[in-house]
Amino acid sequence: EVYLVESGGGLVQPGGSLRLSCAASGFTFSVYDMTWVRQRPGKELEWVSSINSGGGSTYYARSVKGRFAISRDNAKNTLYLQMNSLKPEDTAMYYCAADQTPITKTLAYDGGDYVYTGEYVFNYWGMGTHVTVSS
Repeated sequence: EVYLVESGGGLVQPGGSLRLSCAASGFTFSVYDMTWVRQRPGKELEWVSSINSGGGSTYYARSVKGRFAISRDNAKNTLYLQMNSLKPEDTAMYYCAADQTPITKTLAYDGGDYVYTGEYVFNYWGMGTHVTVSS
């Protein structure tokens, strides 16, 4: 059975940092592109960041570029999201997702930034971990 289990969320003050993890099992993690998606309260799903299967290519939404860093450890079947300089608007449920289709198929490059053009259809999703940024 496939599992994606996120952890590391919590309450943090503005300007603080958190590191999210996503532990994968039940599938060949190393051949899947991985993505972080978030959903702010009352808002739609929002693409945050993606990494290709080998870990050599990373992509970020404009809203998090320069503050967040995605990485993966294929030996540990784990995906990470290091979040720095957190803002109240980063408050959201954060989900990890896996897909065999290259994430580049659903990204457009516009004015120096990547824009997600997909429909949030991934092979596998986690249940999410909540991040609250508040003083």
